[in-house]
Amino acid sequence: MRRVSKIIVAGMVSATLGLTATACGSSSSSDSGKDKGVGLAFDVGGRGDHSFNDSAARGMDKAVKEFKIGSKDQTASNGETESDRDQRLDLLAGGGYNPVVAVGFTYGESVTKIAKKYPKVTFGIVDSVVDLPNVDSMVFATEQSSYLAGVAAALKTKTNKVGFIGGVHNTLIGTFDAGFAQGVKDTKPSVQLTRQYLYETDTKGFNDPTSAQGKAQGMLDSGVDVIYTAAGLSGDGAIQAVAGKAGAWAIGVDSDQYEDPALAKYKDHILTSAIKNVDVATYDLIKSVHDGKAKTGTNTYDLANDGVSLATSGGFIADIQSQLDAAKQKIVSGAIKVSSKP
Repeated sequence: MRRVSKIIVAGMVSATLGLTATACGSSSSSDSGKDKGVGLAFDVGGRGDHSFNDSAARGMDKAVKEFKIGSKDQTASNGETESDRDQRLDLLAGGGYNPVVAVGFTYGESVTKIAKKYPKVTFGIVDSVVDLPNVDSMVFATEQSSYLAGVAAALKTKTNKVGFIGGVHNTLIGTFDAGFAQGVKDTKPSVQLTRQYLYETDTKGFNDPTSAQGKAQGMLDSGVDVIYTAAGLSGDGAIQAVAGKAGAWAIGVDSDQYEDPALAKYKDHILTSAIKNVDVATYDLIKSVHDGKAKTGTNTYDLANDGVSLATSGGFIADIQSQLDAAKQKIVSGAIKVSSKP
């Protein structure tokens, strides 16, 4: 109920500020001369998802502290419409924030629309490409880090059964699925992989830990002993289920979930995490705007430039590090081409 209340209040504030901006006739923060710092629009789960939203927040927080600038963030809700996302970005850009960073592919159409409305504001979007001169499209080779997660899973399983849980059955999560499956197969073809998704299209899949916990428990009951979950905040549920099974491992996603204080009680069951450095991309964009040289275009983050990686926290993969390093080098050199489609 607390989250719902916050969303309702945020909506009321948004509507009020939106009307104020319209009344003033402001078309962009640069036109109004009131640059207030960075505006950040989270995907569902928001700050505290222990995953990619939190990663974006770290990048923003670092920039705010370093450059002594202001900031404002807002969070998407389950089941919201395109117009909700439009309004969120419009509020931030019209309110004097620059850059405005949209965290998640669901903002693709909204960024396209609102970035055209505010040509003097720089926008950033995570996991999608918007071909406009004032947009930084931050794309990540998540299939590459997921491949390494698959290598780790294949080498660590004792039952020869591993699992993948995706939040939503879409193209983006398919890259995690594809990379993981290829890493498992290339490393140990005899390992059986079980794939399951929480939802087909509903983005609630990134904010439903209970469903993920149920899927993970079903896998564990069938003998799966390593589970990789790409589902944002929902992944907490899978990690919790794994922690209740002796000898089982969870593989985290986007952030180093072993190091997350909120997951501390489960960290001894977090084998590794496939990291997506959204914090680096977010910080880089904010810095570029602060320096007067806004970063735009499509910018790819992969294993070669450390935009994605595999966490080593906990030391649980130390015994297989040489195999992981070898796989990484083959990907970087092009000897291994990782598919982005399941």
